[in-house]
Amino acid sequence: MNKFFLSALIMATSGLAFAADIDAGEAKSMTCVGCHGANGISMVPMYPNLAGQKAAYLESALKAYRSKERAGGQAAVMYGMAAPLSDEDIKNLAAYFASLDPSGQ
Repeated sequence: MNKFFLSALIMATSGLAFAADIDAGEAKSMTCVGCHGANGISMVPMYPNLAGQKAAYLESALKAYRSKERAGGQAAVMYGMAAPLSDEDIKNLAAYFASLDPSGQ
């Protein structure tokens, strides 16, 4: 019975340990600014805007770049940018960019 309770408690609280930290994402985003803009709006047509993108999409894209599963466009550049990111970094970055206004305001 105690094992069941402990398992249930771990499962119920495990999501809390992985909550995104928007402030940490903002701090980590300084390496993204050169291509994606300070407010997540790129000034270069070939680089996508990140502001307002869905967090799940950004997480998936960054993980795919990190594992070199995503190709095309500037993928080779993104491989190097995503390589040092932990899952927590990716979650935080995704939350930060998702929180930004896509109109740039």
